[in-house]
Amino acid sequence: MYVGRFIVVSPEVGAYRVSSRSFPNRKATTRDDTITVGPTADAPETDNPYISYNCVRLTDRGAVLGNGSHVDPIAEKLALGYPAKDALAEPLLALDFEKDDYDTPRIAGIVGLEEDPSATTDGASAFVGTVRRDALLVEEVDEPTLVATYERDSPGAFDLEATDAAGAARELYDHEFEHRVCAAGVAATEDGFETAVVNDD
Repeated sequence: MYVGRFIVVSPEVGAYRVSSRSFPNRKATTRDDTITVGPTADAPETDNPYISYNCVRLTDRGAVLGNGSHVDPIAEKLALGYPAKDALAEPLLALDFEKDDYDTPRIAGIVGLEEDPSATTDGASAFVGTVRRDALLVEEVDEPTLVATYERDSPGAFDLEATDAAGAARELYDHEFEHRVCAAGVAATEDGFETAVVNDD
């Protein structure tokens, strides 16, 4: 099954995977508190605005994952103290679904969220959101939850076994969904967050 790009989020760990039929020549790169998806050195030139973006941004309040340019404003709003639901919903609503041939949804999640007024649980919590042509969905989740750009474009349960960033990235990269390209993982730790990437080397 081809589901396109997808994320899995839970209160303590999350991951993002690029799956692509059209632009497979990409990789995930870690720098500072960010993981960026971008073209490999041998990738053909393109003016497609959806090829390069930050897919993970770490903040003091939580880690943000997603499939496009909306990750940055979500992280900025979260860092400014916005409730998680608002930090997700406002940029998703403002940027809307991707204006490509498929009306590709934007997907995003927050992992390891601490002391948030929109959370209903004590301790770390997680939120997931998507904006499609027909809906904006944002919800709190307490178990691993997947949302993808195609086929699985509503949040749903996912059997994620990994408990650390490297394991989560590897588990999503190795998943049976078709046309894998690269993956990124993030996990909450006592000192903040750890991240990991898996590329098609």
